[in-house]
Amino acid sequence: MKQNIKRYLKTNLIAFIIGGLLISGVAVYAAITFPSNEVFYSNTESGLESNNVQEAIDELYTECTKEPTTGEQMLEKVDLEKDPYECRYFFTGQNPNNYITFNNEQAGWRIISVECDGSIKIIRNESIGGMAWDSSNSTNWNRPADLNTYLNNTYYNSLTSTAQNQIVAHDFSIGGLNENNNDLADQINDENNTTWNGEIALATLSEYIRINSNIEECGTYDLYYDNSVFNHTCESTSWLDVSQSDEYWWTLTKSQNMSNYVYCGPITGSYYDTLPRVSNNILPVLYLSSDLKLSGTGTESDPYTLS
Repeated sequence: MKQNIKRYLKTNLIAFIIGGLLISGVAVYAAITFPSNEVFYSNTESGLESNNVQEAIDELYTECTKEPTTGEQMLEKVDLEKDPYECRYFFTGQNPNNYITFNNEQAGWRIISVECDGSIKIIRNESIGGMAWDSSNSTNWNRPADLNTYLNNTYYNSLTSTAQNQIVAHDFSIGGLNENNNDLADQINDENNTTWNGEIALATLSEYIRINSNIEECGTYDLYYDNSVFNHTCESTSWLDVSQSDEYWWTLTKSQNMSNYVYCGPITGSYYDTLPRVSNNILPVLYLSSDLKLSGTGTESDPYTLS
């Protein structure tokens, strides 16, 4: 089968070159009598780098037989919301089919987003307990904060070896958010201004906002707060708010407005900033490697599984 693919590529690529020479008025025999490796052409539009036939065949063969990444597999399976701010795809709404089994925890995690690098960002569906973000009241996750140390040492070491091998180190956004700027694009830029690379962290405040399908009433921090505190509008249109509405949990986002404050939430769907030294619940977040394979439909009874 693979040899057939190569023969097809070579036949059609040479035919394409000959056709181009005919159109341009160049004698066909010149292309035929030269060995294929010596026929040069521009390959810039294809996105590949080769400039002769044999190299092009090898490159095209590699592209044609390349296994899809985890993210590409997910995008083929479901219709995700394309994020207008970054190259990401989110699961949004009240109860999408985004359950996944990880660390032998059946449907114990849910998929936040599919990333354009092929990785998948997941969050644990239930808290692993409560602790301070940082007992010294620092809002610098990269210091590292106490919760950073706990997640990437004690908690990471409690995972199965298979689960550890499925995690890929990734950049997490740890910048502060200015809640007075009621523009979500600016708030995302604020978070992305500073990054930390590691295995396990938390979700950002803007991610919680973006998984809500009610953009009109819940699409920025101020809207989310106002329509949650006063009329609970945003609770029913976010899968995470629905499942965790009875407890507070930490986000990764600190406040620019209040010195030494970090955002957490939501009870009744609202987010607020608080001192890092207080105890709140922890929902670990991590990225799965793009090399993994997926099966399942993502429902709670038939969650995605990894291999």
